Amino acid sequence: PSWLQRSALAHTHSWERRARAMPHYPDEIEYSEKYADSQYEYRHVILTKPIAKEMYKITAGKRLLEEGEWRGLGVQQSRGWAHYEIHRPEPHILLFRRALGTDPVTGKVSHK
Repeated sequence: PSWLQRSALAHTHSWERRARAMPHYPDEIEYSEKYADSQYEYRHVILTKPIAKEMYKITAGKRLLEEGEWRGLGVQQSRGWAHYEIHRPEPHILLFRRALGTDPVTGKVSHK
């Protein structure tokens, strides 16, 4: 390939890497389907860019959100969910879990 072709190819690969590295911010808060293992059910919530900026003001990206905080940002889900991990590559994606058997109205785990 000519110098121009190599340069264009390098530029394309550079742009593709940047595009992959750019976070996806939805227009509205997005909620995943629930998924589970033997102990917990999980879901992730993707924040909009403005809400992610508000979250960062609260946590500086260094701690998990309390229930009142994530609800205050506009995240809406039934009771019992806890923000349990910060997804470092994409901190605007909140990872939630709750114990299997949690009553979605009370947030309490039933011990049947």
